[in-house]
This record gives sequence, structure tokens and C-alpha cells, in this order.
Amino acid sequence: MIGGFDIGGTKCAALIGEDKGSDLEIFDRREFKTEGTPYEVIAKLISVLKQELSDKSKTEKDLTAIGVSCGGPLDGKRGIIMSPPNLPGWDNIRITEIIRKELGVKAYLCNDADASAIAEWKYGAGKGSENMVFLTFGTGLGAGLILNGKLYVGANNFAGEAGHIRLDNQGPCGYGKIGSFEGFCSGGGIARLAKNRVLEILQTGEKPDFCASVSELANITAKSLFGAAENGSKLAKDIFAEVGDYFGLGLSYIIDLLNPERIIVGGVYMRAHKYIEKSMRARIKKECLSVPAKVKVLPAGLGEKIGDYAALSIAANANNR
Repeated sequence: MIGGFDIGGTKCAALIGEDKGSDLEIFDRREFKTEGTPYEVIAKLISVLKQELSDKSKTEKDLTAIGVSCGGPLDGKRGIIMSPPNLPGWDNIRITEIIRKELGVKAYLCNDADASAIAEWKYGAGKGSENMVFLTFGTGLGAGLILNGKLYVGANNFAGEAGHIRLDNQGPCGYGKIGSFEGFCSGGGIARLAKNRVLEILQTGEKPDFCASVSELANITAKSLFGAAENGSKLAKDIFAEVGDYFGLGLSYIIDLLNPERIIVGGVYMRAHKYIEKSMRARIKKECLSVPAKVKVLPAGLGEKIGDYAALSIAANANNR
């Protein structure tokens, strides 16, 4: 039996499950809001995990490992969370050491993008590949890299920070950089891009079909834009097509550099790929070498469960890292 902790800026989850080889079986999952000090949150994760085990007539002695999935920056080798922007106050937290002392179980820490890459590679849309890239495309844009059948993290655990690549000298700001890959291709970036396009139209005196006034601009999100596209809004679809063009440009750098078999994408792409794919593919074809350009770009196969699989995958595949 294995355990998993999924630590996010707004919520955390504790899980127990089992590696079935070609899949993971999740026995229990319980989540709560990320509130309190880092040590209070970790204590609650441990407490919740113990309760899950108790309800299954098990104890921590039945666990072989615990995986911890968390946003970076972090030091996976030493098990230290190092000041993630979405977790204020989590500065140099030696989380795996705490878990080992409290539960007597080996614990492994992994960047959430890397953990999702492992999950999709072993159990999702990346199954059977040797060279695969996973992109988060959610609150931010991070990448997990599976190269030659192993997770690649780089010299200092910073490999895969694709969101920091600049795609344009102008555009939405993401990862502290104007016109970055994350600026165009993340939930927040799409919202900012949409607000700018809508404001331009409003200032001409026209009223877009999903935003009738400047006072409504604040309500625009990637989710609401997707809803507008689903309701037939040409403007919403055009904005997603623009995002797709920039997404294709960003992917072209990754494709020509790493030559992956597959690129698996979560978050916004997982839900809205039908509005992004055409322009994305056109840009990849234009930018990339012909053979690498045939790479498969797929939505995450694990869907909304990817966070759960990610945490457990760290424990299940600790020897492959």
C-alpha cells in the first residue's frame, strides 16, 4: 500500500492506494483547505492519512512509501519545499524528513508537473512512450520531462520551467515576464488576453456577446471564455485560436529541442483543446522540422484525477526517478 499528499495553494489532499502495475487503485481520498502554518498543514495531512488507514483497518506500517506532490521551487533530492509562490510562508520546509519521523515511512517529494508527467507516462496518455513531455497549462505553465525512459529534473531540479520562455516582446505577463509562454498559455494568461481583446472592442462602441460593459471585464476567466465558446461566441473562439497559435509556437521550441514522441497537456487544454488545436497545429507545422512536427499532442488521459494519480505515482515509481 502507498500514500500520497497533494499540496496546493488552495487545497490539499491525502490519499492511500495501491500500485497495480498498469494502473493505480485509489482506496481513499480526503481533501481540505490549505490553511494555517506549513507545519499545521503537514500535521493535518498526516492525521488525515492515519484516519484513512484506520478506516481500512490498516496502520502506517502497511505503507511502503509516501509521495508528496507540490508546486516548485523545491529540492526533490533533499525533500525540501523552497518558497513556492502559491504557498506563502513555505520556506525551506523539510517535508520528507518530517513525514519519516512522524510515520516511519520513506517519503519522496516531487514538483507537481514532474509528478503529473510520471502519472501520465505510467498510467495515462503517455503510456508506452520513452520520450514524453507533460505540460500543466493551469494556473501556470510548467513541464515534466520523461527522457529516455526516466524523469529528467536537471542539475538543480529546475528542468521544465517552460513557462519562463519568452514568446513575444509584448503580451500578457506570466512567470514575471511580459509575453512569456505562461503569460499566453495559462488560465490567468488567457483571462488577461481576453480582457484586453474585449476592452479594445468595447472602446470602439461595440458590445461583445459575452461582456457588455467595462464593469464586466473582471468576470472574464478562462472558464467563462470556454463557456462563451461553447455557447457559440465567435470572439471567444477567436481568442482561443490566438492562444493556440502562441501555444504552437511554444511547443515548437520544445519539439525541436527534445524530439518527444508525445506531449500530454492538462488544465485548460484538456478541456478546450477543440478550440486550440487547429491553430496550434498550423504553427507547429510552420515552425518545426518536418519529422518532429508529427509529434502527438494529447489532452491528459487521467482527466481531473491527475492530481491524485500524481501524488501516488511518486511513491509507486520512486525507484524510477
